[in-house]
Formats: sequence, C-alpha cells, structure tokens
Amino acid sequence: MAFSAFDVRKQLAFYGAYHNNPVNIFIHILCVPLILWSAQVLLHDAPKPTFLPQAHYRINEYLAFDVNYGTMLGLVYLAYYYLLEPVAALIYTPQALLTILTANAFAQRVDHITVSAVVHGVCWIAQFIGHGAAEGRSPALLDNIVGAVVLAPFFVHLEILFMLGYRPDMYRQLRNDVGVEITRVRKAEAEKKRATEKRAL
Repeated sequence: MAFSAFDVRKQLAFYGAYHNNPVNIFIHILCVPLILWSAQVLLHDAPKPTFLPQAHYRINEYLAFDVNYGTMLGLVYLAYYYLLEPVAALIYTPQALLTILTANAFAQRVDHITVSAVVHGVCWIAQFIGHGAAEGRSPALLDNIVGAVVLAPFFVHLEILFMLGYRPDMYRQLRNDVGVEITRVRKAEAEKKRATEKRAL
C-alpha cells in the first residue's frame, strides 16, 4: 500500500495492520497518550530558538501554558489530525490541549524529568511486549518511524470513537483495508522467507 501523508484511509490502514490484536490495541490505548504526555514534559526544558516568544501562563497548579518544543509538538500533531479527519480531530482537541497544559504544569516539578522518563520508558516496553506477545509482529515504527509515532495518538483516539459507534461505514472500510494490507504483508514475508531458504540450499 502506497504511503500517502494526507490520505486518512491509507494512513490508518498502515497503522492498523500493525495493531490488529485486541490486547495490543488496549495496551496502546493506555500507553500512547502517556508516551505523548511524557515526551512533552521531557521536551519542556529543551533550549528554544531565540525567535520563539517567552510566554508562560499558569492557570492553576495542574494546568499551564508555555511556548516550548513539547507544546509545538502537540499543536503540530493536532493540526495534522485536522487535515486527516476534521470531525475526529475536533473531538480530540480537548484531550490534546489538556495533554499540553498538564505537561507544562508537571514540568515545573523538581522531579519531572525522572518521573516522565520512567513513564515514557515503561510505556514503550509495554508496547513492545504487546507487539511481541499479542500481535506477533514488529512495531510499525520499524518500517516507518515518523508515520507510526505521529499517527499513534490519533489511531487510539479513533479506536475509542469506533467502539462508541463513530462513522460505522468508515470503520468497516478501514477493517477491510487493514485485512488487505495484512494479507499483502504476510504474502511478502512468506516470499522473502522462501527466497532465503532457497539461497541457503
């Protein structure tokens, strides 16, 4: 399947082909939002270019807005999701903003690096276990790291929406696309294995 950055069906079929097992999907639904949140916390203290405004607005102890790489990452992701599927992106917007605001507030804690690094690492390990033990297939990031990392938060968001009945026609279409993609990949892997065995003879 050709990779097209703004084709929502192709994007989700690519990601869904690596996340088809219910256990693995559940692990990702739990871990992906935490990975994005902890990444934003870790990026908070990264040195910023001088042209960026020095903005800081503290709403309360748990919510704050800063201009930093973590904030920009969250906003770029959100803008991309609007290009893919505007209605789902609109529903996702409160979660995206809450992630940004809580990450900025948490980054004010003295132990923010340690805590967020542990959360980040544990969640990645859990996802690799999900792929190995449940999915039986390597993660999508090994084939397309940018597509996999950027798509992950939106994919798990859509999985929850589909469970709640969001756009059933799109969901059926996507399941069909995922089935076709899995069949294509398995066929390619089988052919590669046969070619390797033939060369070994």
